[in-house]
Amino acid sequence: MKKLGYLRISTHEQRPDRQIDGLHGLCDELHIETLSAVSAHRPVFDTLLSRLTTGDRLIVWDLDRAFRSTIDAIVTAEALRERGIGFQVATLMIDTETPAGEYTYTIMAATAQFERRNLAKRTREGMEAARRRGVRLGRPPLLSHKQVEDARRRIDAGIADAATLATEFGVSRWTVERAVRPQG
Repeated sequence: MKKLGYLRISTHEQRPDRQIDGLHGLCDELHIETLSAVSAHRPVFDTLLSRLTTGDRLIVWDLDRAFRSTIDAIVTAEALRERGIGFQVATLMIDTETPAGEYTYTIMAATAQFERRNLAKRTREGMEAARRRGVRLGRPPLLSHKQVEDARRRIDAGIADAATLATEFGVSRWTVERAVRPQG
């Protein structure tokens, strides 16, 4: 009987230390994946599931580290149960091998999905409100307003082309072309 831990981080800049520390004493092996939760393919997770055999236990740190949706969480837990594989969510202290654990797991999976969707909705609403107030979102422009106007004037007058200006401003030709392109 093996206890295999799965942890996921979304980017290489993130650190899995919290998950590693939490799962270290619970698992025989830890399997770390670095990719977004919405990725269609999770090679480490899929390989780990294929390695599990009857009597083994899959342990995840938290629901959002392993599953994209309530349906994904429930379907995976049921597939593991059918194969005789235990499943545990460490932060919730849920063991899906009991009826109470299965019930709690289902509720928590739905709650996690609800929270993810609400967070995404609040983020979109906040960005829309900021845009309405005139806040520019995203990366700052590489060229100042003065540089754009200068570039537009010089290109229109035939004094310089985008490649020359790009070298002068230390940006790509595409940046200059995009900046001077008429808006609308």
